[in-house]
Amino acid sequence: MKILEKTFSKNGAEITLLGSENSKNILVIGVFHGDEPQGKFLIENYIKNNKSKLLFIPCLNPDGINSNTRTNANGVDLNRNFPTNNWELTEKNEFYGGDTPASENETKFLVEIIDKYKPKIILTLHAPFKVVNYDGDAKNICEKISKIINYPVEANIGYPTPGSFGTYSGIENHIPTITLELDEKCPIEDLITPVNNIFQLLENY
Repeated sequence: MKILEKTFSKNGAEITLLGSENSKNILVIGVFHGDEPQGKFLIENYIKNNKSKLLFIPCLNPDGINSNTRTNANGVDLNRNFPTNNWELTEKNEFYGGDTPASENETKFLVEIIDKYKPKIILTLHAPFKVVNYDGDAKNICEKISKIINYPVEANIGYPTPGSFGTYSGIENHIPTITLELDEKCPIEDLITPVNNIFQLLENY
Protein backbone atom coordinates (compact mmCIF):
# COMPACT_ATOMS: atom_id res chain seq x y z
CA MET A 1 0.00 0.00 0.00
CA LYS A 2 1.11 3.55 -0.51
CA ILE A 3 0.32 6.92 1.01
CA LEU A 4 -2.55 8.48 -0.95
CA GLU A 5 -3.02 11.55 1.27
CA LYS A 6 -1.36 12.94 4.36
CA THR A 7 -1.49 15.75 6.85
CA PHE A 8 0.30 16.57 10.09
CA SER A 9 -0.78 16.79 13.70
CA LYS A 10 -0.05 19.80 15.91
CA ASN A 11 3.13 18.07 17.10
CA GLY A 12 4.26 17.28 13.56
CA ALA A 13 3.30 13.60 13.34
CA GLU A 14 2.13 12.28 9.97
CA ILE A 15 -1.50 11.24 9.57
CA THR A 16 -1.87 9.14 6.43
CA LEU A 17 -4.49 7.63 4.18
CA LEU A 18 -3.15 4.35 2.79
CA GLY A 19 -4.44 2.55 -0.27
CA SER A 20 -3.78 1.93 -3.95
CA GLU A 21 -5.07 3.13 -7.30
CA ASN A 22 -7.60 0.31 -7.38
CA SER A 23 -8.74 0.61 -3.77
CA LYS A 24 -12.41 0.08 -3.03
CA ASN A 25 -14.28 3.01 -1.54
CA ILE A 26 -14.43 1.39 1.90
CA LEU A 27 -12.57 3.26 4.65
CA VAL A 28 -11.18 1.86 7.93
CA ILE A 29 -10.00 4.27 10.64
CA GLY A 30 -7.98 3.62 13.79
CA VAL A 31 -7.26 5.71 16.89
CA PHE A 32 -9.77 8.52 17.13
CA HIS A 33 -8.83 8.47 20.81
CA GLY A 34 -5.18 8.18 21.82
CA ASP A 35 -5.96 5.94 24.79
CA GLU A 36 -7.56 3.40 22.42
CA PRO A 37 -4.47 2.26 20.46
CA GLN A 38 -5.77 -1.14 19.33
CA GLY A 39 -6.85 0.03 15.89
CA LYS A 40 -3.38 1.15 14.81
CA PHE A 41 -1.80 -2.17 15.71
CA LEU A 42 -4.55 -4.23 14.08
CA ILE A 43 -4.60 -2.21 10.86
CA GLU A 44 -0.80 -2.20 10.51
CA ASN A 45 -0.64 -5.93 11.21
CA TYR A 46 -3.30 -6.61 8.57
CA ILE A 47 -1.62 -4.44 5.93
CA LYS A 48 1.73 -6.11 6.60
CA ASN A 49 0.33 -9.59 6.06
CA ASN A 50 -2.41 -9.10 3.44
CA LYS A 51 -2.84 -7.54 0.03
CA SER A 52 -5.77 -5.20 0.59
CA LYS A 53 -8.16 -3.19 -1.54
CA LEU A 54 -9.44 -1.15 1.39
CA LEU A 55 -8.56 2.43 2.37
CA PHE A 56 -6.95 2.82 5.79
CA ILE A 57 -6.15 5.64 8.19
CA PRO A 58 -4.20 3.58 10.75
CA CYS A 59 -3.91 6.37 13.32
CA LEU A 60 -6.02 9.53 13.18
CA ASN A 61 -4.69 10.86 16.50
CA PRO A 62 -0.91 10.28 16.74
CA ASP A 63 -0.38 13.01 19.34
CA GLY A 64 -3.01 11.39 21.56
CA ILE A 65 -1.46 7.94 21.21
CA ASN A 66 1.98 9.38 22.06
CA SER A 67 0.63 10.95 25.26
CA ASN A 68 -1.92 8.18 26.01
CA THR A 69 -4.74 10.72 26.14
CA ARG A 70 -8.22 10.53 24.67
CA THR A 71 -7.82 13.99 23.15
CA ASN A 72 -5.38 15.39 20.61
CA ALA A 73 -2.55 17.81 21.46
CA ASN A 74 -5.04 20.70 21.66
CA GLY A 75 -7.11 18.85 24.25
CA VAL A 76 -9.94 18.20 21.76
CA ASP A 77 -11.92 14.97 21.55
CA LEU A 78 -11.88 14.38 17.79
CA ASN A 79 -15.10 12.39 18.08
CA ARG A 80 -16.91 15.54 19.23
CA ASN A 81 -15.31 17.94 16.71
CA PHE A 82 -17.24 17.18 13.52
CA PRO A 83 -19.43 19.83 11.83
CA THR A 84 -22.80 18.31 12.71
CA ASN A 85 -26.12 19.94 13.41
CA ASN A 86 -25.81 18.88 17.06
CA TRP A 87 -22.22 20.10 17.65
CA GLU A 88 -22.05 22.22 20.78
CA LEU A 89 -19.47 24.21 22.70
CA THR A 90 -18.83 22.28 25.89
CA GLU A 91 -16.64 22.55 28.95
CA LYS A 92 -12.99 21.71 28.52
CA ASN A 93 -12.85 18.13 29.72
CA GLU A 94 -11.90 14.88 27.97
CA PHE A 95 -15.00 15.19 25.76
CA TYR A 96 -14.30 18.79 24.70
CA GLY A 97 -15.43 19.30 21.11
CA GLY A 98 -13.17 22.26 20.30
CA ASP A 99 -13.83 25.98 20.03
CA THR A 100 -15.58 25.52 16.68
CA PRO A 101 -16.68 22.52 14.58
CA ALA A 102 -13.87 20.96 12.51
CA SER A 103 -11.29 23.16 14.24
CA GLU A 104 -8.68 20.37 14.27
CA ASN A 105 -6.32 19.26 11.50
CA GLU A 106 -7.30 15.65 12.10
CA THR A 107 -11.00 16.43 11.63
CA LYS A 108 -10.41 18.55 8.53
CA PHE A 109 -8.31 15.77 7.02
CA LEU A 110 -11.04 13.19 7.50
CA VAL A 111 -13.74 15.51 6.14
CA GLU A 112 -11.60 16.10 3.05
CA ILE A 113 -10.98 12.35 2.60
CA ILE A 114 -14.72 11.66 2.70
CA ASP A 115 -15.43 14.46 0.23
CA LYS A 116 -12.77 13.21 -2.19
CA TYR A 117 -13.06 9.41 -1.93
CA LYS A 118 -16.81 9.16 -1.17
CA PRO A 119 -16.63 5.92 0.82
CA LYS A 120 -19.70 3.68 0.69
CA ILE A 121 -18.92 2.14 4.10
CA ILE A 122 -16.75 3.36 6.98
CA LEU A 123 -15.47 1.25 9.87
CA THR A 124 -13.88 2.89 12.91
CA LEU A 125 -12.03 0.95 15.60
CA HIS A 126 -12.56 2.01 19.21
CA ALA A 127 -12.52 0.50 22.71
CA PRO A 128 -13.66 -0.62 25.32
CA PHE A 129 -17.38 -1.45 25.15
CA LYS A 130 -17.44 -4.79 23.23
CA VAL A 131 -20.29 -3.73 20.92
CA VAL A 132 -20.85 -3.21 17.21
CA ASN A 133 -22.42 0.24 17.06
CA TYR A 134 -23.65 1.89 13.89
CA ASP A 135 -25.03 5.08 12.38
CA GLY A 136 -26.95 5.13 9.12
CA ASP A 137 -27.93 2.08 7.09
CA ALA A 138 -25.38 -0.37 8.48
CA LYS A 139 -27.45 -2.84 10.50
CA ASN A 140 -27.08 -5.76 8.08
CA ILE A 141 -23.29 -5.61 7.84
CA CYS A 142 -23.07 -5.05 11.60
CA GLU A 143 -24.97 -8.30 12.15
CA LYS A 144 -22.35 -10.09 10.03
CA ILE A 145 -19.55 -8.44 12.03
CA SER A 146 -21.31 -9.43 15.26
CA LYS A 147 -21.22 -13.11 14.23
CA ILE A 148 -17.47 -12.87 13.59
CA ILE A 149 -16.46 -11.17 16.85
CA ASN A 150 -19.38 -12.21 19.08
CA TYR A 151 -20.25 -8.70 20.27
CA PRO A 152 -23.86 -7.47 20.32
CA VAL A 153 -25.14 -4.98 17.75
CA GLU A 154 -26.20 -1.68 19.34
CA ALA A 155 -27.77 1.21 17.44
CA ASN A 156 -27.29 3.55 20.39
CA ILE A 157 -24.12 3.81 22.47
CA GLY A 158 -26.20 5.02 25.41
CA TYR A 159 -25.08 8.62 25.97
CA PRO A 160 -25.11 11.93 24.03
CA THR A 161 -22.35 12.40 21.44
CA PRO A 162 -22.67 15.93 20.00
CA GLY A 163 -20.34 16.48 17.04
CA SER A 164 -19.55 12.79 16.70
CA PHE A 165 -18.13 11.23 13.57
CA GLY A 166 -21.01 8.74 13.43
CA THR A 167 -23.52 11.57 13.33
CA TYR A 168 -21.50 13.40 10.69
CA SER A 169 -20.89 10.47 8.35
CA GLY A 170 -23.67 8.03 9.16
CA ILE A 171 -26.66 10.25 9.90
CA GLU A 172 -26.01 13.51 8.07
CA ASN A 173 -24.00 12.22 5.07
CA HIS A 174 -25.85 8.89 4.77
CA ILE A 175 -22.70 6.74 4.73
CA PRO A 176 -23.19 3.44 6.61
CA THR A 177 -20.79 3.92 9.52
CA ILE A 178 -19.73 1.17 11.91
CA THR A 179 -18.10 1.80 15.28
CA LEU A 180 -16.47 -1.42 16.42
CA GLU A 181 -15.84 -1.11 20.15
CA LEU A 182 -13.14 -3.65 21.00
CA ASP A 183 -12.53 -5.32 24.34
CA GLU A 184 -9.64 -3.35 25.86
CA LYS A 185 -8.92 -6.13 28.38
CA CYS A 186 -8.48 -8.74 25.67
CA PRO A 187 -4.84 -9.37 24.67
CA ILE A 188 -4.31 -7.63 21.34
CA GLU A 189 -3.00 -10.87 19.80
CA ASP A 190 -6.41 -12.46 20.44
CA LEU A 191 -8.12 -9.72 18.44
CA ILE A 192 -6.01 -10.23 15.29
CA THR A 193 -8.00 -13.14 13.83
CA PRO A 194 -11.52 -11.76 14.35
CA VAL A 195 -10.56 -8.27 13.18
CA ASN A 196 -8.74 -9.68 10.15
CA ASN A 197 -11.89 -11.63 9.34
CA ILE A 198 -13.91 -8.43 9.60
CA PHE A 199 -11.51 -6.70 7.21
CA GLN A 200 -11.87 -9.67 4.84
CA LEU A 201 -15.65 -9.29 5.01
CA LEU A 202 -15.21 -5.66 3.88
CA GLU A 203 -12.77 -6.71 1.14
CA ASN A 204 -15.56 -8.84 -0.34
CA TYR A 205 -18.42 -6.42 0.28
